[in-house]
Amino acid sequence: MSILEEIEKIKLFALEEISKAQEISGLENLRVKYLGRNGNLTHILRSLEKYPLSDRKNIGKLANEIRLILEKEIDEKKKYSEDLEYKKLLENEKLDVTASINKISAGHLHPITKTLEKVEQIFSSMGFEIVDGPEVETEFYNFDALNVPAHHPARDMWDTFWLRQNEVKSEKLKVKSDGRLLMRTHTSPMQVRYMQKNKPPFRIIVPGKVFRREATDARHESTFYHLEGLMVGEDVNIANIKSVFEIFFSNFFEADAKIRLRPSYFPFVEPGLEGDVSCLICRGKGCRLCKNTGWLEIFGAGMVNQKVFIAAGYPKNKYQGFAFGFGLDRFPMMLYGIDDIRLFHSGDLRFLKQF
Repeated sequence: MSILEEIEKIKLFALEEISKAQEISGLENLRVKYLGRNGNLTHILRSLEKYPLSDRKNIGKLANEIRLILEKEIDEKKKYSEDLEYKKLLENEKLDVTASINKISAGHLHPITKTLEKVEQIFSSMGFEIVDGPEVETEFYNFDALNVPAHHPARDMWDTFWLRQNEVKSEKLKVKSDGRLLMRTHTSPMQVRYMQKNKPPFRIIVPGKVFRREATDARHESTFYHLEGLMVGEDVNIANIKSVFEIFFSNFFEADAKIRLRPSYFPFVEPGLEGDVSCLICRGKGCRLCKNTGWLEIFGAGMVNQKVFIAAGYPKNKYQGFAFGFGLDRFPMMLYGIDDIRLFHSGDLRFLKQF
């Protein structure tokens, strides 16, 4: 059976199970079974790298089309089940038609959550695995293993939230007892954590919340979402970086967004690159968000420093790869025309109801 036939078979089984589901909880279980992070369709999207490049587009397109069909069927069946349960409730209840009723409106996904789901879907279609990591990190994984020495400015108290606990005793973290704890400043520590348990070739993204002790303004927050990417093999090069960025941005913004790469410095990559995207709010004319430059700094990238491979236990100069990091909060800012990053975590319903 070909992979396309297998996907069609998954569709038939899923539609049959959805039609037979009687309870809302059962529908949610089906959503997780087929569409969740470890669902059948998601597993196929994450394993695209196993198939020839010429087949990936058709496989990814069919899988995403079926995902939309199943989401629609589950939502419609869920609405029908909710209406049916409500009617049964009314039949067994006596109502006072003169009583005033305050209607409770349904909630919806946060704009950052919507953005994260879209980002994960695009990278999954390119064969990237989605990886999670701890928000409370150790000095080793957050700094030492990434070639960030003790004298680096990132370790200054104004950049890092250090915890009062001076010794690591957690079995879950599995680190030396003399490692200090901190709130992670990026999701990059998962580079070494993942490499310690996996061998190349592989490609991963690590989305998650990070924490930095810094002054806030329209472009900076102390708490925000970061996405780290890592691709490692024996013949990975800078051309792969450019290719991945072009595919991602053209799919995410659904428009021709201009990309600008500039030489930069990050301790864990060599050479390092800074990536800018033309500001979609002002269309490159200049605004408060882009500081009137027409460009918005979105990502840092570069070829992985061999010292990082050594820290992960890999032999020196055997593998090469590239890493990149995105500030996820800035993506919905450009998509929805939001000019102040602080609004996302303000809890202001007047802002959130717009989405």
